[in-house]
Amino acid sequence: MTYMTTFKSMIAGVVLMASSAAADTITVGGKAFTEQLILAEMTTQLLDAKGYDVKKADGMGTTVVRAALENGAVDIYWEYTGTSLVTFNKVKERLSPADTYARVKMLDGEKGLIWLAPSNANNTYALAVRSNNPTTDGIKSLSDLAAAYNDGQSVLLATTAEFPKRDDGLLGLQSSYSFKAGRANIRPMDGGLVFNALNTENVDVAVVGATDGRIAAMNLRLLQDDKSFFPNYALVPVVRAEVLKANPDLQEQLETVSGMLDDITMQRLNGMVDVEKKTVEEVATSYLQEQGLI
Repeated sequence: MTYMTTFKSMIAGVVLMASSAAADTITVGGKAFTEQLILAEMTTQLLDAKGYDVKKADGMGTTVVRAALENGAVDIYWEYTGTSLVTFNKVKERLSPADTYARVKMLDGEKGLIWLAPSNANNTYALAVRSNNPTTDGIKSLSDLAAAYNDGQSVLLATTAEFPKRDDGLLGLQSSYSFKAGRANIRPMDGGLVFNALNTENVDVAVVGATDGRIAAMNLRLLQDDKSFFPNYALVPVVRAEVLKANPDLQEQLETVSGMLDDITMQRLNGMVDVEKKTVEEVATSYLQEQGLI
């Protein structure tokens, strides 16, 4: 016998407990930035077209959606291998992309979370600068940025609210590159605002995702991660084991999508929303139709 998973309104920082049993209604989760909103919508539309009873619960923070997956409030969402490795499983080793995937698949599998086939999209963190800014024109790498901070230069850094608190974010970056940015130089903000802050010259550097469509559109330059600090962030659908057992066809449906995604594809889809100002819904629909999936 299965039980309907209940999901009440989710707000930042709140996870609501739900049944751990496989759900008749499949709840697709997602985080609160463009790429995740597109993937949650795409997954919802695809599963709906395939006859599943599906609902969407996106717009959550990283730890919130992960907790929702673990307690059954969410059944599926797309996660990044590096996030699970460092943030959720506290692995400190430097691993290859293949080993990163294998490790999180094993560790999360022990928790009843199944990592399906990975995509070729790697949305790792990157630090971007704009052209013609005297403060950063001479900074080519993260080592150069560290040297600037260590020399006492004021280099204003726009970050998401989460990045300064993450071991795979600013905490680990400062340790790996031996610098302290200093609170006065950090500008935490919503992830959707960092590009505007950089473009309007309110900051000098912005933390971005490598698959963001605005990088090319705004002619931004990414600083070289010359110590290879940031782990691989392959984009992968993750499903609760009992939900997959009850709905085995989900694997084929989701892996069909993951097999089509790479950096160029995600930059294009993200750019359609963030640069061309199309809606998440229409971008998801047009891509699924383009691929013959709906």
